[in-house]
Amino acid sequence: MISVVLAVHNEAENLARSLDSVKKWADEIVVVDGESTDETVSIARRYGARVIKTTNKRNFHINKQMGNDAAKGDLILQLDADEVVDAELATFIVKVAQNLEATTDSAWWIKRKNFFMGRWLSKGGQYPDAVIRLFKAGQAELPQKDVHEQMVVNGSTGWAEGHLLHYSNPTFADYLRKFNTYTTFKAYQLKDQKLKIALPSVLRFWVWLPLATFVSMYLRHKGFVDGFPGFVFAVMSGLHHPVAFLKYWELKLPKKNV
Repeated sequence: MISVVLAVHNEAENLARSLDSVKKWADEIVVVDGESTDETVSIARRYGARVIKTTNKRNFHINKQMGNDAAKGDLILQLDADEVVDAELATFIVKVAQNLEATTDSAWWIKRKNFFMGRWLSKGGQYPDAVIRLFKAGQAELPQKDVHEQMVVNGSTGWAEGHLLHYSNPTFADYLRKFNTYTTFKAYQLKDQKLKIALPSVLRFWVWLPLATFVSMYLRHKGFVDGFPGFVFAVMSGLHHPVAFLKYWELKLPKKNV
């Protein structure tokens, strides 16, 4: 039995496309909804999904793990609503499910293609952008400490055939919305770490980390091959650091009644 699990919040624009790619072979679809205010829940139910309603947590990996724990299948595929399973990956998943008892791997890395500003990124560290998303039930879990963490696997990991098509940033406006979410999460992490605001930390987050990130993505990982989108992605990735630092600084300001 194959379970497909998604954790969502206001994903009405993406969810149907994602579920279309799994509906023919998924035995169960589990959707954990974090207080969506659009048509996300009704779309999920249209595809026969079992919907679990919960709060929209800052670390959405908590809701992802909730869905993984609720799945009844022997083989689980964890998806984001902006991801699509291509035909080659779908075939691989079905074959694994049919021979699950004879399979020695506990989980599988899946390559992702990332769509940004009108093209699929091929460099800049954005391909193959492998993620562990396919696993035997009970053999992998998310640590739930960071939004970019990988699953911890009990056993060996293999490589899946095919790709996840990741439509995370079809427009620059979409990118900025997620940029805001991720930098806010990072700001709260810095708060939890009680980072001291002083010259060394200012230089680190405003000079060193942005520059190191850009050089790594654009030069070392050849982001320039992807043209202007590759340049923009490298620049904006570098800007995550000062923006998160500014948000952290703002969190530390005394609260005043306006």
